[in-house]
Amino acid sequence: MWDVRELADWWDAVELWVTQLAFGFQVVLVILVVIPVCALIAAGLDRLTSRFDSPADRR
Repeated sequence: MWDVRELADWWDAVELWVTQLAFGFQVVLVILVVIPVCALIAAGLDRLTSRFDSPADRR
């Protein structure tokens, strides 16, 4: 089981790896990985919250 310290250490290692990449590779990484992941998360949240979009029937 992961604890918070292990998660923080992993995240620090990922940040260090990304910051050591050349700028061009960072841009490619964002385009190929970060943007699609964010789009999937946004689509999932939109789908989860779509039931709150329509007003309730008031009679």
